[in-house]
Amino acid sequence: MAMTLRLDPDTHAALKARSEVEGRSMQEVVHTAIAEYLMGREQRLKSAIARIASEDAELLDRLSR
Repeated sequence: MAMTLRLDPDTHAALKARSEVEGRSMQEVVHTAIAEYLMGREQRLKSAIARIASEDAELLDRLSR
């Protein structure tokens, strides 16, 4: 699926420089960054749920009865 991404000039320059250093296209760099962001968000959410389940185990147990 195609999409248009508008960047300010400084961000565009930084992205272009990074892609050149890494020898990858700007599209590849952006794709990797988005994938890492989304996976990181999912992991943070799972950690938060696990922490709440642990900290509030007694309350959750009482509520489940």
